[in-house]
Amino acid sequence: MKFRFVILLLACLLNIHFSSISQERTSKIPTIEVFPEFKSDTVSFDTDDPAIYYNRKNPAKSLIMGTDKGGKSGQGGIYVFDLFGKNIESKNLLGINRPNNIDIAYGLLGKGKSKIDIAVCTERNTNKIRVIKLPEMQLIDGGGIDVFQDEIQRSPMGIALFTDAKTNKIYAIVSRKEGPLQGYLFQYLLQVGDSGIVTGKLVRKFGQYSGLKEIESIAVDNELGFVYYSDETVGVRKYYAHPDSSGRELALFAKIGFTEDHEGISIYKTSAKKGFILVSDQQANQFHVFRREGEPIDKHKHELVKVIKAQTNESDGSEITSYKLNRRFRYGLFVAMSNNKTFHFYSVKNFFDEEL
Repeated sequence: MKFRFVILLLACLLNIHFSSISQERTSKIPTIEVFPEFKSDTVSFDTDDPAIYYNRKNPAKSLIMGTDKGGKSGQGGIYVFDLFGKNIESKNLLGINRPNNIDIAYGLLGKGKSKIDIAVCTERNTNKIRVIKLPEMQLIDGGGIDVFQDEIQRSPMGIALFTDAKTNKIYAIVSRKEGPLQGYLFQYLLQVGDSGIVTGKLVRKFGQYSGLKEIESIAVDNELGFVYYSDETVGVRKYYAHPDSSGRELALFAKIGFTEDHEGISIYKTSAKKGFILVSDQQANQFHVFRREGEPIDKHKHELVKVIKAQTNESDGSEITSYKLNRRFRYGLFVAMSNNKTFHFYSVKNFFDEEL
């Protein structure tokens, strides 16, 4: 009994020691406070994750999509907003059974070598992912693509789309509510059949998991070929995104300074190889910023460079773009979920004024 007490006491003292070191390190990092340009119209139940659809012909007409997980019955949907946060009701896609995360990819090869833009979201209560043709907001998956088949633990939550620059093939990387310590993420090749229906072929299982909480937020850097995901309360894990690549973990960073959960990940690109990775410190209502390119001595070493204090409340999902959309968002747009049924729209200039 005395031995157990000593062990618990040592654990507490070590925790206090490392917490003080963490606070000392993060206290030296610059913190800025930012305010949204707009807050979106509310959804019906429970916001979770946004995505930005860039309109190449008319950037000012770009669309913001956000998931509404739904109420107790799980019924939710995808809400669509303009750049002022106004809901475009005619484009809402309702009746999806608890959608969590959503992501967008451009140029999925379709029938007759035609190309279509798509959004893909997880449908947690049916163990499926749903594929939506853009900008029509039309489901083209024949009722959904089953994921984590034959697994004890399914319940898909997070999703990110990877486009192979050499082949233009598009893959969906999916996480779940619970899973094994190895092979937590499943990766699916998305293909369009002769009927125009999109199917998914499992090509890879990868990714470590701490076993402590869950993995939801995923982000892919198409140009550099990396995938990042939040192992909540532990840190951000980094792997190669290509299905034929090594399954070796490249980095585990963002391990200190977070209040509790690591959540939404978004990547801001200032050039082909440089930029920033933003990670939601959910319970602190702020975002930790790391260099996309890593450090000069090690591209897989990502040190904290600044903290952005936002006005969101317990932000789960977020997305960012460096495209010029209009005069207000001429350096890009950052969209983050807030738990009052809204999404907040921020000018990126306020985040990286010195770097732009």
